[in-house]
Amino acid sequence: MQPRLYFLLAVLVGTFVLAFFIFRPFLYALVLAMVFAVVFQPVHQKIMGFFRGQQGLAAFATILIVVVFVFTPLVFLGIQLFKEAEQLYFSLANGSGKDAILNVLNSLRSDFNLDQYFKQGLDWLIQRLGSVFSGFAKIMASSFVFLITLYYLLKDGNKLKANIIALSPLSDTDDEAISKKLEMAINSVIKGSLLIALIQGAMTMIGFTIFGVPNAVLWGSVAAIAALIPGIGTALVFVPAIAFLFIQGETFYGICLVLWGMGAVGLIDNFLGPKLVGRGIHLHPLIILLSVFGGLVFFGPIGFLLGPLTATLLFALLDIYSLQIK
Repeated sequence: MQPRLYFLLAVLVGTFVLAFFIFRPFLYALVLAMVFAVVFQPVHQKIMGFFRGQQGLAAFATILIVVVFVFTPLVFLGIQLFKEAEQLYFSLANGSGKDAILNVLNSLRSDFNLDQYFKQGLDWLIQRLGSVFSGFAKIMASSFVFLITLYYLLKDGNKLKANIIALSPLSDTDDEAISKKLEMAINSVIKGSLLIALIQGAMTMIGFTIFGVPNAVLWGSVAAIAALIPGIGTALVFVPAIAFLFIQGETFYGICLVLWGMGAVGLIDNFLGPKLVGRGIHLHPLIILLSVFGGLVFFGPIGFLLGPLTATLLFALLDIYSLQIK
C-alpha cells in the first residue's frame, strides 16, 4: 500500500509543478480575477436576484459592469499615461530631457556627485520603459483570460469553494475561517487602501495640472501606487515636485502645491480611511509595509495585493494553529 501511495504523491506533485508552469503566464490575470470575484460578489448576488437565479446571465451582466465602470476608464487612463510616458521616454533618450534635469540639479552638486548616479538611473529607466511599450499583445491576452476567469468564478465560485474545502485536511470550520479572513483582507485592500490610493492619485494629478508640474497624469499614477505604501505615501511624488517648482523659481506655485498636498491629498486618509476600510485586516503598519515592499519585489506589480494577502493568510493559519495546540 505504501509504495502505491508514494507513487501517487510523486505523480501528483509532478503534475502540480507542470500545471503551475502551464498557468504561470496568466498568473496575474488569474489572481486579479479571484480578487474581483470577491469584490463584486455583492453586485453579482443582487443581479442574480434580478435574473431569478440564472447564474450565467448574472455573471455576464456583472462582467459588463466591470468592463464599463472599471476597464473603460482604465483604457482611457492608460492611453494618456502611455502618451506622457512616451514623451518622457523620448525626452530622456535623445538627451534633451536629461540635460535639462541635470541643469536643474546643478545647484545641488557642490557636495554630492549626482551626475554618475543620475545617469545610471536614467539608463535603467530607459531600458525598462522600452520593454513596457512592447507588451501590448500580452496585456490584451491577459485581459481576455481575466474576463473569462472572472465569469466562471462568479458563475461557479461556490462549487469551486466547496470542492477546495472538501479536499482540505483542515476542518470545515477552519477552512471557513480562513476564507472569511481572506475575503475581509481582499475587501480591505481593494475597497479601502486601493480606493483611497486612486483618490489620492487623482487629487495629485489635479494639483500638478493646476500648478504647472509636467506629465501630471503620469505622476498622478505614480502617486496612486506610492499611496499604497504605509509611512511614505504620496510624499514620494510631492516632495520632488515641490522642489522642482521652487528650483524653477515658481515659489508661489510651490507653496500652493504644499498646501494642496497637505489639504486635498494628505487629509483623505484621516476622513475616508476609517469609513472605507471598516473592519478590514488589522495588521501592524510595519507588517503591512514589509508585505507591500516584499510583495512588489517577489510577485512584481501585483505584489501590492499578494503581499498583504499572504501576510493575512499567514496570521490566519497561526491563529488556527494556536487554537489547535491549546
